Amino acid sequence: MDIFDIIGPIMIGPSSSHTAGAVRIGKVCRKILGEKPVRAEIAMAGSFARTYKGHGTDKAIIAGILGMGPGDERVRRSLEIAADEGLDYAFTEVRLPRAHPNTAVIHLVDGHGAECTVQGASVGGGNILITKLNQIDTDFSGRHDTLIIPHKDVPGTIAAVTALVADSHKNIGNFRLSRPTRGYQAVMTIEIDGTMEPDLVSKLKQLPNVINVVYLPAN
Repeated sequence: MDIFDIIGPIMIGPSSSHTAGAVRIGKVCRKILGEKPVRAEIAMAGSFARTYKGHGTDKAIIAGILGMGPGDERVRRSLEIAADEGLDYAFTEVRLPRAHPNTAVIHLVDGHGAECTVQGASVGGGNILITKLNQIDTDFSGRHDTLIIPHKDVPGTIAAVTALVADSHKNIGNFRLSRPTRGYQAVMTIEIDGTMEPDLVSKLKQLPNVINVVYLPAN
Protein backbone atom coordinates (compact mmCIF):
# COMPACT_ATOMS: atom_id res chain seq x y z
CA MET A 1 0.00 0.00 0.00
CA ASP A 2 1.25 3.47 -0.95
CA ILE A 3 1.32 6.11 1.79
CA PHE A 4 -0.93 8.28 -0.39
CA ASP A 5 -3.60 5.59 -0.14
CA ILE A 6 -3.70 6.42 3.58
CA ILE A 7 -3.19 10.18 3.88
CA GLY A 8 -4.19 11.29 0.39
CA PRO A 9 -2.29 13.51 -2.04
CA ILE A 10 -0.81 16.96 -1.54
CA MET A 11 -3.48 19.02 -3.25
CA ILE A 12 -5.55 22.15 -3.57
CA GLY A 13 -8.93 21.33 -1.96
CA PRO A 14 -11.70 20.88 -1.20
CA SER A 15 -11.99 17.22 -2.25
CA SER A 16 -9.48 14.59 -3.26
CA SER A 17 -12.05 12.96 -5.55
CA HIS A 18 -13.47 16.11 -7.09
CA THR A 19 -10.28 18.14 -7.34
CA ALA A 20 -7.03 16.13 -7.02
CA GLY A 21 -8.32 13.21 -9.06
CA ALA A 22 -9.88 15.56 -11.60
CA VAL A 23 -6.55 17.37 -12.06
CA ARG A 24 -4.87 14.04 -12.76
CA ILE A 25 -7.46 13.01 -15.34
CA GLY A 26 -6.93 16.28 -17.20
CA LYS A 27 -3.16 15.95 -17.01
CA VAL A 28 -3.17 12.41 -18.40
CA CYS A 29 -5.29 13.59 -21.32
CA ARG A 30 -2.81 16.43 -21.98
CA LYS A 31 0.10 13.94 -21.93
CA ILE A 32 -1.67 11.65 -24.39
CA LEU A 33 -2.32 14.53 -26.79
CA GLY A 34 1.38 15.39 -26.55
CA GLU A 35 1.01 19.01 -27.63
CA LYS A 36 -0.53 22.19 -26.24
CA PRO A 37 -4.30 21.93 -26.67
CA VAL A 38 -6.29 24.77 -28.20
CA ARG A 39 -9.74 23.29 -27.63
CA ALA A 40 -11.19 21.14 -24.84
CA GLU A 41 -14.64 19.61 -24.61
CA ILE A 42 -15.35 18.12 -21.18
CA ALA A 43 -18.44 16.00 -20.53
CA MET A 44 -19.22 15.37 -16.84
CA ALA A 45 -21.12 12.33 -15.62
CA GLY A 46 -22.69 11.27 -12.32
CA SER A 47 -21.54 13.12 -9.22
CA PHE A 48 -19.15 15.22 -11.29
CA ALA A 49 -22.09 16.52 -13.33
CA ARG A 50 -24.11 17.43 -10.23
CA THR A 51 -21.42 19.15 -8.18
CA TYR A 52 -18.52 20.13 -10.44
CA LYS A 53 -18.95 23.90 -10.06
CA GLY A 54 -19.29 23.90 -6.28
CA HIS A 55 -16.39 21.51 -5.78
CA GLY A 56 -14.10 23.17 -8.31
CA THR A 57 -13.94 20.12 -10.57
CA ASP A 58 -14.14 22.36 -13.63
CA LYS A 59 -11.10 24.34 -12.46
CA ALA A 60 -9.30 21.09 -11.56
CA ILE A 61 -9.77 19.44 -14.96
CA ILE A 62 -8.74 22.57 -16.83
CA ALA A 63 -5.67 22.85 -14.56
CA GLY A 64 -4.64 19.32 -15.50
CA ILE A 65 -5.21 20.05 -19.19
CA LEU A 66 -2.88 23.02 -18.77
CA GLY A 67 -0.23 20.69 -17.31
CA MET A 68 -0.63 21.54 -13.61
CA GLY A 69 -0.46 19.01 -10.77
CA PRO A 70 -2.87 18.62 -7.82
CA GLY A 71 -0.68 20.70 -5.48
CA ASP A 72 -0.22 23.64 -7.84
CA GLU A 73 -1.43 26.91 -6.28
CA ARG A 74 -2.62 28.03 -9.73
CA VAL A 75 -5.40 25.40 -9.81
CA ARG A 76 -7.86 27.90 -8.31
CA ARG A 77 -7.10 30.35 -11.16
CA SER A 78 -6.99 27.81 -13.96
CA LEU A 79 -10.03 29.15 -15.85
CA GLU A 80 -8.49 32.61 -16.03
CA ILE A 81 -5.12 31.14 -17.03
CA ALA A 82 -6.82 29.07 -19.74
CA ALA A 83 -8.37 32.24 -21.15
CA ASP A 84 -4.99 33.97 -21.13
CA GLU A 85 -3.41 31.02 -22.97
CA GLY A 86 -6.14 30.90 -25.60
CA LEU A 87 -7.65 27.56 -24.60
CA ASP A 88 -11.24 27.34 -25.84
CA TYR A 89 -13.18 25.02 -23.52
CA ALA A 90 -16.74 23.92 -22.86
CA PHE A 91 -18.41 21.79 -20.18
CA THR A 92 -21.44 19.61 -20.78
CA GLU A 93 -23.21 16.84 -18.89
CA VAL A 94 -23.54 13.25 -20.09
CA ARG A 95 -25.24 10.08 -18.85
CA LEU A 96 -22.92 7.07 -18.57
CA PRO A 97 -25.04 4.47 -16.75
CA ARG A 98 -22.28 1.91 -16.13
CA ALA A 99 -19.51 4.38 -15.35
CA HIS A 100 -18.04 5.31 -11.98
CA PRO A 101 -19.95 8.26 -10.42
CA ASN A 102 -16.95 10.60 -10.72
CA THR A 103 -16.31 10.29 -14.46
CA ALA A 104 -15.31 12.79 -17.13
CA VAL A 105 -14.88 12.40 -20.88
CA ILE A 106 -12.32 14.85 -22.22
CA HIS A 107 -11.78 15.61 -25.91
CA LEU A 108 -8.68 17.68 -26.74
CA VAL A 109 -7.53 19.19 -30.02
CA ASP A 110 -4.12 20.79 -30.64
CA GLY A 111 -3.14 23.54 -33.04
CA HIS A 112 -2.33 21.08 -35.84
CA GLY A 113 -5.69 19.30 -35.65
CA ALA A 114 -4.47 16.24 -33.74
CA GLU A 115 -6.99 15.08 -31.17
CA CYS A 116 -7.64 12.55 -28.46
CA THR A 117 -10.55 11.51 -26.27
CA VAL A 118 -10.05 10.11 -22.77
CA GLN A 119 -12.62 8.77 -20.33
CA GLY A 120 -11.40 8.71 -16.76
CA ALA A 121 -12.78 8.31 -13.25
CA SER A 122 -11.63 9.75 -9.95
CA VAL A 123 -11.89 6.73 -7.66
CA GLY A 124 -10.95 8.24 -4.28
CA GLY A 125 -7.92 9.57 -2.47
CA GLY A 126 -6.80 11.46 -5.57
CA ASN A 127 -6.44 8.18 -7.49
CA ILE A 128 -7.78 7.80 -11.02
CA LEU A 129 -8.62 5.11 -13.53
CA ILE A 130 -8.52 5.72 -17.28
CA THR A 131 -11.18 3.47 -18.81
CA LYS A 132 -11.34 4.52 -22.47
CA LEU A 133 -8.90 6.00 -24.97
CA ASN A 134 -10.35 7.12 -28.30
CA GLN A 135 -13.39 4.91 -27.67
CA ILE A 136 -11.24 1.82 -27.02
CA ASP A 137 -11.48 0.20 -23.58
CA THR A 138 -8.39 0.50 -21.44
CA ASP A 139 -7.48 0.27 -17.76
CA PHE A 140 -4.61 2.16 -16.17
CA SER A 141 -4.13 4.44 -13.19
CA GLY A 142 -1.41 6.85 -14.25
CA ARG A 143 0.50 6.06 -11.03
CA HIS A 144 3.13 4.06 -12.91
CA ASP A 145 5.11 4.73 -16.06
CA THR A 146 2.77 3.61 -18.82
CA LEU A 147 3.12 2.75 -22.49
CA ILE A 148 0.09 3.00 -24.76
CA ILE A 149 0.79 1.24 -28.04
CA PRO A 150 -1.76 1.20 -30.88
CA HIS A 151 -0.79 -1.55 -33.31
CA LYS A 152 -2.01 -3.78 -36.09
CA ASP A 153 -3.58 -6.97 -34.79
CA VAL A 154 -0.94 -9.24 -36.31
CA PRO A 155 0.57 -12.39 -34.72
CA GLY A 156 3.92 -11.77 -33.03
CA THR A 157 3.42 -8.05 -32.35
CA ILE A 158 2.76 -8.46 -28.63
CA ALA A 159 5.71 -10.83 -28.28
CA ALA A 160 8.03 -8.38 -30.04
CA VAL A 161 6.96 -5.49 -27.81
CA THR A 162 7.21 -7.39 -24.52
CA ALA A 163 10.56 -8.92 -25.52
CA LEU A 164 11.99 -5.47 -26.16
CA VAL A 165 10.72 -4.26 -22.77
CA ALA A 166 12.28 -7.33 -21.11
CA ASP A 167 15.60 -6.76 -22.92
CA SER A 168 15.70 -3.28 -21.38
CA HIS A 169 15.48 -4.92 -17.92
CA LYS A 170 12.07 -3.40 -17.20
CA ASN A 171 9.44 -5.40 -15.36
CA ILE A 172 5.86 -5.28 -16.63
CA GLY A 173 3.56 -4.63 -13.67
CA ASN A 174 0.30 -4.64 -15.62
CA PHE A 175 -0.64 -5.47 -19.20
CA ARG A 176 -3.93 -5.04 -21.04
CA LEU A 177 -4.84 -5.72 -24.65
CA SER A 178 -7.92 -4.04 -26.15
CA ARG A 179 -9.04 -5.37 -29.52
CA PRO A 180 -12.45 -4.12 -30.70
CA THR A 181 -12.32 -6.15 -33.94
CA ARG A 182 -10.11 -9.10 -34.74
CA GLY A 183 -7.45 -8.46 -37.37
CA TYR A 184 -7.62 -4.65 -37.35
CA GLN A 185 -6.22 -2.16 -34.84
CA ALA A 186 -5.59 -3.08 -31.21
CA VAL A 187 -4.10 -1.23 -28.26
CA MET A 188 -1.61 -2.49 -25.68
CA THR A 189 -1.46 -0.72 -22.33
CA ILE A 190 1.68 -1.59 -20.36
CA GLU A 191 2.49 -0.32 -16.87
CA ILE A 192 6.13 -0.83 -15.90
CA ASP A 193 8.12 -0.74 -12.69
CA GLY A 194 10.61 2.11 -12.61
CA THR A 195 11.18 4.66 -15.34
CA MET A 196 11.38 4.34 -19.11
CA GLU A 197 14.41 5.39 -21.13
CA PRO A 198 13.69 7.47 -24.27
CA ASP A 199 15.67 5.11 -26.51
CA LEU A 200 13.32 2.24 -25.63
CA VAL A 201 10.35 4.27 -26.82
CA SER A 202 12.18 4.95 -30.10
CA LYS A 203 12.97 1.25 -30.55
CA LEU A 204 9.35 0.29 -29.88
CA LYS A 205 8.15 2.74 -32.54
CA GLN A 206 10.39 1.03 -35.10
CA LEU A 207 8.86 -2.42 -34.60
CA PRO A 208 6.78 -3.81 -37.47
CA ASN A 209 3.03 -3.31 -37.06
CA VAL A 210 3.42 -0.76 -34.25
CA ILE A 211 1.40 2.33 -35.21
CA ASN A 212 2.49 4.61 -32.39
CA VAL A 213 3.90 4.64 -28.87
CA VAL A 214 2.63 7.07 -26.24
CA TYR A 215 4.77 7.21 -23.11
CA LEU A 216 3.14 8.54 -19.94
CA PRO A 217 5.50 9.12 -17.01
CA ALA A 218 3.92 8.44 -13.63
CA ASN A 219 1.39 11.14 -12.79
